[in-house]
Amino acid sequence: MNAPPQVSTVRARGAGPARLPDLADPSFWSLPRAERLAGFARLREHGEPVRFTPRPGSAPPFHALVRHADVKAASRLPRVFASAPGATTPEPARWAKAVFGNSMVNMDGAEHAGLRRTVSRAFTPRLLATAEENIAGTARRLVDEVVAERPEDFMRSAAARMPFEVICDLMGVPVRYRPAVAAQVDHASEYVGVRRRGRARLRVPGRGLRSLAGMQLVMAGLARERRRRPEQDLVSALVRADVDGRSLSARELGAFFSLLLVAGVETTRNALAHGLYLLTAHPEQRALLESDFERYADGAVDEIVRHSTPIIQFRRTVRAEYALGGRVFVPGEKVMLLYASANRDASVFTGPDVFDITRSPNPHLGYGGGGPHHCLGAHLARLEMKALYRELLGRPVGVRAAGEPVPAGSNFDHRVRSLPLSYGRLHPNGPL
Repeated sequence: MNAPPQVSTVRARGAGPARLPDLADPSFWSLPRAERLAGFARLREHGEPVRFTPRPGSAPPFHALVRHADVKAASRLPRVFASAPGATTPEPARWAKAVFGNSMVNMDGAEHAGLRRTVSRAFTPRLLATAEENIAGTARRLVDEVVAERPEDFMRSAAARMPFEVICDLMGVPVRYRPAVAAQVDHASEYVGVRRRGRARLRVPGRGLRSLAGMQLVMAGLARERRRRPEQDLVSALVRADVDGRSLSARELGAFFSLLLVAGVETTRNALAHGLYLLTAHPEQRALLESDFERYADGAVDEIVRHSTPIIQFRRTVRAEYALGGRVFVPGEKVMLLYASANRDASVFTGPDVFDITRSPNPHLGYGGGGPHHCLGAHLARLEMKALYRELLGRPVGVRAAGEPVPAGSNFDHRVRSLPLSYGRLHPNGPL
């Protein structure tokens, strides 16, 4: 094939096209969200993928895929746009993979397919039915506490607890281990994609690895116990699974558990917080959802995920020469799949900045663009969101956001540090 055509290049802190944002500059990710979305729109209008160059030594150059069609296509071409050696930045070190196991998000081909198949088949109908019943009960209990105690922060009181408790129940993690595991989850995810300053540059990597090691120890002990005395939980199913003659090793189980906790908890709690804020900021949409929850709930969840896009981006490594989005990619190049931009593409979504729970169709890429890495926990996350909103919106106390979510300024996920709460029902024309 011919050599790749010339493309626009933006260099971190360098002179680039004035109208285009610099996604390699950490300060871009600290801008107000509206400014970042406007920057994504300019990149979509630009057309062909733009190449960004971070500071020397910090990370390799990468091209950003910002249009819906391009992100979707790359997601479904793992032989060209590979997740290995790492889907995040920085990429996991080889020694870390050897010690802690490799995460499914960093795998491709037969290795990924085999592990995913083993995990998928462990989610039996009986296990999922039990999980759904547990989700409803957990949501009811958490909202009972919110109504009785009137906490000031939604994240600590309900949004973070909901997915964590559901996953721990699903996995069969004993209650006595959960406070320590919750702290480890927070430590492991606290600085992912966040610009570090001062002592955090040196301290945080070790802290994150210690947290992963702690989760691995919990899972190793639990796996040994479940092999001896299995119960009706996911760990028992995984350690005793026999799919194509294989089950999960202790290290694979630990890596999966870490992924499920860090990814499953973090993304769902952020979506829950953004959703409550959006329903508060758009009282007419909340009133519509309250008028017939079962009719509008699925659409509301999809629109919350599209509008907030909890995972902003994942990285891919080009493995084969391929033309996409107006340029030819060559092996070794790095690519950013920018879901937060794809979900605002006006060529796909009418009024992309409008929050509309009746939007149909809604082909958002909030769970990935399809293909082998489509979010394994999407169904579980949807059940959790619907259950918690059903309880919140069904109470006469009128739980609502008292302000905007406090962000973490991450370039990886749309993370919420806190969301202030207020009480009292809203009317489309103001509070009652």
